[in-house]
Amino acid sequence: MSALTVSLVQTNLFWGDKDANLKMLAEKIRGIKERTELVVLPEMFSTGFNMEAAALSEPMDGNTVKWMSSLSAERKIILTGSVIIKENEDYFNRLIWMLPNGESGHYDKRHCFSFAGEGEVYTAGNRRFIASVKGWKINCCICYDLRFPVWSRQKFDPHAEEPIPEYDLLIYVANWPERRSLAWKTLLRARAIENQCYVIGVNRIGEDGHGIYHSGDSMVIDPMGEILYEKAHEEEIFTITLNREHLLEIREKYRFWEDRDAFMIL
Repeated sequence: MSALTVSLVQTNLFWGDKDANLKMLAEKIRGIKERTELVVLPEMFSTGFNMEAAALSEPMDGNTVKWMSSLSAERKIILTGSVIIKENEDYFNRLIWMLPNGESGHYDKRHCFSFAGEGEVYTAGNRRFIASVKGWKINCCICYDLRFPVWSRQKFDPHAEEPIPEYDLLIYVANWPERRSLAWKTLLRARAIENQCYVIGVNRIGEDGHGIYHSGDSMVIDPMGEILYEKAHEEEIFTITLNREHLLEIREKYRFWEDRDAFMIL
């Protein structure tokens, strides 16, 4: 299985201004010089983390998802990040996984941030989303999900002759405030170590509409918890190639999963 090249977009966001954010992000993505296969945007990249769902939401065939489809096809990349989606009478903080051919998958944030009243506005998801790219399995999560390790716990097929971890890369897109950045950085490393996988966390920077500052601290972490990339306070697009052989060597050398608890958490 081959390597995977990923670009992280750490940026400030225009509060509640979808047109400005999509224009800014399109310029940034078109400006990526390196060859890349997957571009990761922050949580609610078109609006910032916002409770004004009635005013800012769109359907799945709305402008933002169409923008993702068009840009993905133009740049021949997979494009992902979360947006505010309305479906029937429910609002979702939904991560869209857009392929260059126009096909897409999605993940609805499982853990709503009650401290900010997210659960009073948005409906929680009830299923994981694991994408497949070039033989890589990629588990996609959103922000507050990071605090709940059971949700991202590796699963194994109990009937397989040689149990294989369910996924290889864990992605978190976020609007995570600076005041809790220690938790962000600590938990990202913990998720990598406990699941023996790569972890990518993409966070925004700058103040939101409530004056809350975000320091970014976007990170790439290897399966041993080693930090391969970290950036705070500045806008940056960073492209990295993840080594599949490194992942497999660690899993073969340190077969910690063989001592896992026998029960499954549903």
